Amino acid sequence: MKKYDYLIVGSGLYGAVYAYLANKAGKKCLVIDKRPQLGGNIYCEDCDGIHVHKYGAHIFHTSNKEVWDFVNSFVPFNRYTNSPVANYKGKLYNLPFNMNTFYQMWGVTTPEQAKAKIEEQKKASGIKEAKNLEEQAISLVGEDIYKTLVKDYTEKQWGRKCTELPSFIIKRLPVRFTFDNNYFNDSYQGIPIGGYNKLIEGLLAGIDTQVNVDFFEDREKWQNLADKIVFTGKIDEFYNYKFGKLEYRTVRFETEVLNVQNYQGNAVVNYTSHDEPYTRIIEHKHFEVENPAYEKEKTVISKEYSTEWTEGMEPFYPVNNEKNAALYGRYKEEAEKEKSVIFGGRLAEYKYYDMDDVIAKVFEDWKRSV
Repeated sequence: MKKYDYLIVGSGLYGAVYAYLANKAGKKCLVIDKRPQLGGNIYCEDCDGIHVHKYGAHIFHTSNKEVWDFVNSFVPFNRYTNSPVANYKGKLYNLPFNMNTFYQMWGVTTPEQAKAKIEEQKKASGIKEAKNLEEQAISLVGEDIYKTLVKDYTEKQWGRKCTELPSFIIKRLPVRFTFDNNYFNDSYQGIPIGGYNKLIEGLLAGIDTQVNVDFFEDREKWQNLADKIVFTGKIDEFYNYKFGKLEYRTVRFETEVLNVQNYQGNAVVNYTSHDEPYTRIIEHKHFEVENPAYEKEKTVISKEYSTEWTEGMEPFYPVNNEKNAALYGRYKEEAEKEKSVIFGGRLAEYKYYDMDDVIAKVFEDWKRSV
């Protein structure tokens, strides 16, 4: 008899939700994580009461009521609404592209005027079939918006020129002909009151956990502990890179504590020009205005730098191109043959996931496994 029913490798959202469901069903679980803390990329670091999103801003949004009710059963969420601002060479624009943006860009005041301006620029481009990201963006929103709010930002994100990126990366761009700065169209949106650690603590309550543990350093030992493995790490690493290495982009953070009450007036400001090497600045306290720390003469900002992933860095998101899709396909074929391993999450499925979709996928995977 093995000691556990499930060994869960990785304590991020996929692993933590899976552990919760298995534990609730009476299964014995062990969750291990190579980091010194639980929570994966949603882990928050406490800085004098401010909950700092250590691995990048995470804004929960969903139209799935089952998922929304599920997360709120562990911790109440606030009413934070994501309304980012873009800074291009010192001039500010509202995001997503909406009537405020069009007024700031062209001085137009009606949807009809904004539509006419976009159509005029789309026609002037003469693009019939987009061959790359640049042509796709111009054919959707025209040249002014592309050059000001898309081009440099995207090139900083991907480390490649827009003319070298495939058009499918932005099949569509959100364009709204209303004065609405809410980035998401979902029914529910917010941040856990007290930070995401509250959610992870609730999910993993009563479950055995170990941190500072690398599954691959003693793989045989860990595999022999449980009947089944839930693996949320890199799928290519699980198979010892036998078909080759998948590519990732990563994000580097420069976090500063400042002795001011309010640095930029917004949680998220994107820097859409090459003039700044970072893609955006996050001011963490704006995610939780109800937090008593909000009024303190102290704030925490994080500058985000997007870069190519190399060994030793945190892999953040997959590089979506044909080469990587084909390589992942080979690993996926191997994974589908496994009888006692469940692969889940953005690294194991080589897929960008929103948080609500991760949880919905765990619900689905759990039902299929029992």
